[in-house]
Order: sequence, then C-alpha cells, then structure tokens
Amino acid sequence: MSGSKLSEDSSNAKPSDAGGDHPLGLTVYSLPEPGQAMAEEVRRTRLGRWKMIAVLLVCAAPVVASYFTYYVIRPEGRRNFGELIDPQRPLPDQAGTGLDGKTVNLAELKGQWLLVSVGSGNCQAACVQQLYLQRQLREGLGKDKDRIDRVWLVSDAQPVAPELLPGLKEATVLRVPSDVLDRWLTAAAGHSITEHLYLVDPLGNLMMRFPANLDVATAAQAKRDLERLMRASNSWDQAGR
Repeated sequence: MSGSKLSEDSSNAKPSDAGGDHPLGLTVYSLPEPGQAMAEEVRRTRLGRWKMIAVLLVCAAPVVASYFTYYVIRPEGRRNFGELIDPQRPLPDQAGTGLDGKTVNLAELKGQWLLVSVGSGNCQAACVQQLYLQRQLREGLGKDKDRIDRVWLVSDAQPVAPELLPGLKEATVLRVPSDVLDRWLTAAAGHSITEHLYLVDPLGNLMMRFPANLDVATAAQAKRDLERLMRASNSWDQAGR
C-alpha cells in the first residue's frame, strides 16, 4: 500500500516554479511610415537652414548697424563726402601678384578696412599725389590707423620706380589685370578708376568712392568720413584680421 501511495503522490505533484519554463515576453515596435520619415527629415533640414540664417544675421548685424548709424541716424545737415556704392561689390576672387612675385587672392584681403587706389606702375605726378594722400589719410586716424590697410592695385606691367618703394613699405601692392579692376570698380562720369580712392569694409565689400583727384583740402573731408566710420564700427571692428 505504501508503494501505491507514493505512486499517487508522484503523479499529482506540480512542477516546481523555480525550474519550470516561462513564455518569453516580446515587445513589438512599429516602424515609421515612409511618408512620416520623409516629413521628419524635411522638418529637420528646414530647421537647420533657419538656424544657419539666424547665425548669419547675428554676424552681419553689427555691420548693418554701423552703416545705419552712419548714413541714417546722423545730425541734420551733415553730409558724407564719399559716395556710397550701391549695391556693394565684394572683392573679386582674383589672384594678384606682389612686387616680390608672390601671389595673393584679393578676396583674402578682407577682415580689415581697405583704402584702395589704382594706377600704372609708371606712376606719374597725379598718381604720386594720390599715394601720398592715401598714406596721410591712414596716418591721420591716430590709434585707429591699424584698422585700415593701404592697398595699391597696379593695373599694368610697368616697373614701379624705386623712389616710390619707401612710401609703400606698409602698403599692400598687387598687380591685377586691368579688365578685372574695370569690372569691380566704378568711376564717376567723366573720370577713370585711377582718379579715385575707394573704401572696402571688413566684410570685403566695396562700399565707398571718394571724389576724383583729391587734394589736401578735399582729403580733409575724406578724413572726416573715415573718422565717423571708425567711430560707428568701433563696437565690432578691431585692428587685425
């Protein structure tokens, strides 16, 4: 009887939970629909573009503000001597050759205000006068002179007279094809580009042209324009690139 009892107990016993098998729990994730994925990608791309535009606007805001201050918010009756170039013209992507034979791309000159003159290597009296006034205008700015670079663009292959070199020691001198200069610069009616001094802003845009054939008296008026621009841009423009 005892054997029968053991057999019965054995048949009625339940498997231990500790050693038994359990069904696996599976979580099913649904994949996004193709149209939904495409819409999300378009949304991210559009958001990225708006962020880029916002960054560019923030970077350009100080320059725009300084121009607005100089040309719009100004005392009644005050007039600028130089003529604003509109629309602005960026420095051309063109290599120029220095007197030492090294090449420099004009577009690489941005980062500073540039006071630009143009002339033949065979610099005659009017050209010499302009280079002198260009140098004096920069020197006359005092502590702000390091925010402006002098640039002389030579439009031909004529040799530069040795006596000019001492005065060009701190200037950037580059030979640039005359057709490139004619496309980039503009002259007043009845004048040529060699008769003007030009101003390029730190962003690399040609933004002002001074009247042709400056002399000592009119150069003083050009200096006042430069001083006002230096004050207006003082909050965002510093010396050096």
